[in-house]
Amino acid sequence: MANAAVVRSSKPPVRLAKGATTRESILREAVDIASVEGLVGLTIGRLADELKMSKSGLFAHFGSKEDLQLATVAMARLIFKEHVILPALEGPAGVPRLWNLLDRWLRYAEGEVFKGGCFFTAASYEFDSRSGPVRDSIASAMKEWMKLLTVSVEIAKKEKHLRSDVDAEQFAFEVFSLAMGSRWSHQLLDDKRSRSRVRKSLAAKIHALATPECPPLPGAAGS
Repeated sequence: MANAAVVRSSKPPVRLAKGATTRESILREAVDIASVEGLVGLTIGRLADELKMSKSGLFAHFGSKEDLQLATVAMARLIFKEHVILPALEGPAGVPRLWNLLDRWLRYAEGEVFKGGCFFTAASYEFDSRSGPVRDSIASAMKEWMKLLTVSVEIAKKEKHLRSDVDAEQFAFEVFSLAMGSRWSHQLLDDKRSRSRVRKSLAAKIHALATPECPPLPGAAGS
């Protein structure tokens, strides 16, 4: 969940590239702001202040607050793909890839990418009781991630790393819930142990469902 207090960044203004990359630079800054202050509070005026740009200059890219929010969600999906999905998919199939996805997701959510942590966790809490295109876009992104986790479990079963009777959808639901709970505990309760706890829980769950052919979890020694 986004922090209730508005956090003003002390970093220098973003140096925007020219041409087609200007919009991308703006949106990457928008995602970072929204990770802390929330997507609802993201306005063209707030973004203009952060970037030291004129409102009219931003209106040339986004005609309304909703347009800005939708574009920010789309950029957040791209950044998530860059930092979590693509690097993880380069690894070997099965449990190593599944663990890599989970570990990269946790590191992303713990603030290694944005100062506010996981953009989509915060946005999900903000929009879960709302309706409209922004909520639909957030929900679509989360469903896509859950589907990828489910497919990764199915592949781990095919590789004979996990038992054949493992319910892939249930597994994805449970690990997703663990990760979301860890992020809440870390952000709201300032629980310094939440990061190690969630990794231990995830490793224990995988070990409980693993076959003798399952390789060791990469980087999970001592979990």
